[in-house]
Amino acid sequence: MRSLRSSMGAVAAGCLVLLSVCGPAAADDSHDGFTMKDPRIIESSGLAASRAHPGVYWTHNDQDKNGALLYAVDGKTGKTVATITMTGVGTPRDVEAVSVGGDGNIYVGDIGDNLGGTWSHVWIYKLPEPKKLGDRTVRATQYTVKYEDGARDAEALMVHPKTGRIYIADKKEEGGALYEGPARMSSSGGNVFKRLGTTGLWTTDGAFSPDGKQLALRGYLGGVSYVWKGEGEKPAREGRLSVPLQRQGESVTYTLDGTTLLYGTEGGQGDVEPVEVEGAGGGRNASGGAGSSGASGDGGGSGLGGDVKVGALALAVVLAAFFGLKRVFRRK
Repeated sequence: MRSLRSSMGAVAAGCLVLLSVCGPAAADDSHDGFTMKDPRIIESSGLAASRAHPGVYWTHNDQDKNGALLYAVDGKTGKTVATITMTGVGTPRDVEAVSVGGDGNIYVGDIGDNLGGTWSHVWIYKLPEPKKLGDRTVRATQYTVKYEDGARDAEALMVHPKTGRIYIADKKEEGGALYEGPARMSSSGGNVFKRLGTTGLWTTDGAFSPDGKQLALRGYLGGVSYVWKGEGEKPAREGRLSVPLQRQGESVTYTLDGTTLLYGTEGGQGDVEPVEVEGAGGGRNASGGAGSSGASGDGGGSGLGGDVKVGALALAVVLAAFFGLKRVFRRK
């Protein structure tokens, strides 16, 4: 999705005024965030912790004029330490997500559709995570993806770390759904993803915890954590996530040790902000699930696992942001 910095800035300022009375966001004691320094990274839409290189994070642009690229970013310095050029995938259309599987492969979701779900199919690319960091060209396997209930726009792709199964959460303003891929993906035919249930979120990204027991989905204004119930099962909604207020929040990943959720945003010099995971590494907050609870806007409403009640002040923040953003985000 195109950068919306100027419009987001005005809305963010208004939201910050309202949020100030709720107190400061929870501090993080386990991992620091970082700022992406590479001038080529201007539309970072996905984020995934490397399994082969602890402290390194994979990201990508929505549409990269330089080709089908992945960037490995050092979480301490924010500098790019490797650039991977994918071959065998044609010309990507709208790359929105990245996930690292337990099988040692990187999965890239070319699953966006800014035309509102008009493409008959989208793609997932799989490539081995390099054992050594450095600029290189890697041949990827391309999978064609369709949904059982028709084409749709999506920005969240998650690979379960234990089973290797791929999941996609679509992006709908009124609340999307979660889809499960086949047990074995085919590179020669189509792969139909089946609907597991609604999320109630305007989802921009998602991630499984390293142990595969939790799923975190984020939107622009909030997020939801779920308890994972297994293949073919609807995950149980357990709480709202304290998603930082960002200019255009597009990504999320767990740190490799599972103690922190890192939230990223689009735009040049994009910030990645940490929020400690409750119950993993001494989280101080008493409620919520995979992340701390708080006024997380679009985490409210019905979805997988039931309803979440939103406080009046939090709801006011959501409504103020929503009506300010609704017109902006309709621009494609």
